[in-house]
Amino acid sequence: MKREKSIEFAPHAKEKLKRLTKLQITEEKIIKTIENPENLTTGYFGRKIAQSKLTPELVLRVVYEEIDNKILVITIYPAKRERYT
Repeated sequence: MKREKSIEFAPHAKEKLKRLTKLQITEEKIIKTIENPENLTTGYFGRKIAQSKLTPELVLRVVYEEIDNKILVITIYPAKRERYT
């Protein structure tokens, strides 16, 4: 299936991705989280926050903006599941 919008990473998100590889967070996992989140909420400035399971204790949260025909990933971070349920 062809993706409707291209997904790009802001410099900050690229740096975070480099630091989070030890948690098996990959660009592919981030894209899957955006395309099929377990939970989707609205954050500051109208940004969207997509969430998916990383481990039984952790979730991956992806903050992004939709701009025209693209999705810009602003930041990514792991968080305790209990905080966002």
